Amino acid sequence: MPSLLRPIVLLAILVSIGLTLGLKLGDPPAVEMRTFAGAFVETLDKADKKLVLLPYDAANRVDWHFIPKDSRKGLPLKEMNDAQSSAALRLLRSALSDVGYRKADRIMLLEEVLQGMEGEGRRWARDSQLYYVTLFGYEAAATDASQPWGLSFEGHHLSLNFVCKGDQVVDSTPQFMGSNPATIMNETGVTLDKGTAVLAREENLAFELLGSLTESQRKKAILSDKAPKDIRFAGDAQASVGEPEGLPFSALSPDQKATLKRLVDVYVEVPADTVARRRRELLEKDGWDPIHFAWAGADKPGVGHYYRIRGKGFLIEYANTQADPAGNPANHAHAFFRDLTGDFDLPAHGG
Repeated sequence: MPSLLRPIVLLAILVSIGLTLGLKLGDPPAVEMRTFAGAFVETLDKADKKLVLLPYDAANRVDWHFIPKDSRKGLPLKEMNDAQSSAALRLLRSALSDVGYRKADRIMLLEEVLQGMEGEGRRWARDSQLYYVTLFGYEAAATDASQPWGLSFEGHHLSLNFVCKGDQVVDSTPQFMGSNPATIMNETGVTLDKGTAVLAREENLAFELLGSLTESQRKKAILSDKAPKDIRFAGDAQASVGEPEGLPFSALSPDQKATLKRLVDVYVEVPADTVARRRRELLEKDGWDPIHFAWAGADKPGVGHYYRIRGKGFLIEYANTQADPAGNPANHAHAFFRDLTGDFDLPAHGG
């Protein structure tokens, strides 16, 4: 089976293939995605197409999860030939920014690390090729660009979901990324080695913000001295939230506000640059004042901790509460970004 393509190599391939397919520099991400989706579909045989090409209104379009599973919707990289897997990764790359693709790439490669850590007799395959591609409504959109279509790229600790209409990516959530181990503690002998921390910025910036809070700020920000077991709404088609909790943006100092903005942008910057820019525009339109930062659990690494950032139109949650396979505590991180106006370009609960 083909190995994963490193980001720099894949970028060069994207440019070359894009020119061949008639793409122009500066084409919107949805145009690139539709073009690369078409190139991917061209590599599939009849049986593969039955797995990859599903109706836009298929029930499993909103069936997402990041846990290891025996089966998933779509066709996995593992069952693709070289041409198919290369085309599938080109499609994924067109949907993500440089930093987003690098994270996704390393999350897949962490399966090699888990395979070595868990050894023989492990319950799950731990295979960096067990990531599945599904296209929803693509056939209709290929003949009528006004029709919506969706892309799902999913496997253990990675769920990336997009909806396109015409030349616009109209939704790019749920966006989930996880890392086990959160930090590789020992030499591995595989692609990723000791010291790799895929979601380091998601954790470090949050601790930086927490550490800067005054005692009175901490009383508002910290919901509990015990972290919840995990993020909320895992696998739910929509996040059903209540009133914001924690410390409001308006109660932060200028430096603290800057840190929170940097932390939010770590999640915002994952999709293609144009999509990330649109996310920022919507965030600015809604304003920063409604945003709340909340924390639960320990105030230092290595002990279970959790945070969430709630805005008018988005929800971020991060949990690092589980041990890695070697028993290192709080070394297994989950992080997601949700669209509170409705994931999968569907109405939110109560919308």
